[in-house]
Amino acid sequence: MDLTSKVNELFNGQLREWELAGMNYSLLSGVRTKKIDIGGFELTVQFNPERIRSSAAKVDARSIEERPCFLCPENRPGEQRGVKFGNDITILVNPYPIFNKHLTIASDIHTDQRIEMNFETMLRLARELPEYLVFYNGPQCGASAPDHLHFQAGNKRFLPLEHDYLHKRYTTSFCGQKGLEVWHWSGYLRGMVTLEGDRKDKIEEFFGTFYKRFSSIQSDRPEPMLNILASFQSEKWIVHIIPRKQHRPSQFFAEGTGQIVISPASVDLGGVIITPREQDFYRITENDIRNIFSQVCMSDQEVLGLLI
Repeated sequence: MDLTSKVNELFNGQLREWELAGMNYSLLSGVRTKKIDIGGFELTVQFNPERIRSSAAKVDARSIEERPCFLCPENRPGEQRGVKFGNDITILVNPYPIFNKHLTIASDIHTDQRIEMNFETMLRLARELPEYLVFYNGPQCGASAPDHLHFQAGNKRFLPLEHDYLHKRYTTSFCGQKGLEVWHWSGYLRGMVTLEGDRKDKIEEFFGTFYKRFSSIQSDRPEPMLNILASFQSEKWIVHIIPRKQHRPSQFFAEGTGQIVISPASVDLGGVIITPREQDFYRITENDIRNIFSQVCMSDQEVLGLLI
């Protein structure tokens, strides 16, 4: 049985056996959404109250130190089963879903959330899970467990980013070589770069160079601020890299009517804005989204500077 079949079997079993997961996935069908047009492309806003645990997670050093790590095997719910990937990674059903199929892919070893030495693992996951989009939230980019290495994955064709990339309306080819083409985004509110190719070694090499260049700019951080989304289709990898300059926008910390509880991570930057509070779902506007993205994301020109 291939990995996708094992994961699908796990998923179906967990929804039957684990009451919390079964209930929360059944509630997804009633989750409210709305579309917001941003001058030519659409974003989806999703009201999902169960995601408050992630959106409002306390990720300061003291809070992390004082709580048990919920991704460590000994602290996982008794009902939660998993599928092994390699020697020390377990694929789990995420009990607080955004996607119709939402996975958490966690290290069995308690080690910090870092991508530099684990990017190759991400590419292997994308290839072995071709029905899924695998994503990584950096320790200061939306990860609710910055002290424990993990990825997430969700069913493909859910995020507007996937559709927009397919049609190449906001991308231009930056450079190409055998086995790899690099695309630069513009006019998309989120500066980003996309790697597409069938040469895993070339993708890893380019990412390593990009990572080191970005790291030199953000040398005071545990790692350069990145959200990454990867998939595998038609015998090629597609890897979206979204550099960041801020963790949470000012609206997150505001008081009263000025507060909007949004902590942007890969899903939000992929075009599905998660609002765990009902008032934020109804109140958020195009201008709010533009302002939030401008605070947390790098500009098109700033990303271009990392490529040149």
